[in-house]
Amino acid sequence: MGAIMIRKTTKDKIIDYISYFFIYSCLGWIIETIYAFIIHGHFVNRGFLFGPLCPIYGFGAVILLLVTKKMYGKPLQKFLIATILFTLFEYSVSLLLEVIFGLRWWDYSNDFLNIQGRVSLMYTIFWGLIGLIMLEKIHPLIENLIQKIEVRINRNNKTVIVYVLIGILILDFILSSLKYLNIF
Repeated sequence: MGAIMIRKTTKDKIIDYISYFFIYSCLGWIIETIYAFIIHGHFVNRGFLFGPLCPIYGFGAVILLLVTKKMYGKPLQKFLIATILFTLFEYSVSLLLEVIFGLRWWDYSNDFLNIQGRVSLMYTIFWGLIGLIMLEKIHPLIENLIQKIEVRINRNNKTVIVYVLIGILILDFILSSLKYLNIF
């Protein structure tokens, strides 16, 4: 049985990308939490927020999806774009977080070919691979899952859910920022 195609308005597409942001932010948090558990042997909340989201993954995924949405059957190009895009994004976010909060959420200073400890060759290659796997394997599954959900709930309910998630994210961002600025 083939997938049911739903005609999407611009608003629907924006809601989809916001949904992708939350899904990939959550998946990123899960990956970071598992990685930290393996390294440290106990739970460490590796994200900036109180909740189970790492927005750097969500924003990175959405940016990558938008940049590569017309690239079909070009895995090498996707890998190179993911590598460059994620590395530039990781560097920028690291710098921004340090300027605003005076803290570093990651430090690759001990890694081979690093730039100010913000990015390194090993993670640059890793991000390229993760980006390619996301685009080729994970995202088609998530896109299909979202289409199946859309068949079961109406657009208004999906929109309300997304707006509630945005509200929770904004509240979490404010409270987390206050914590890191030592105001809370």
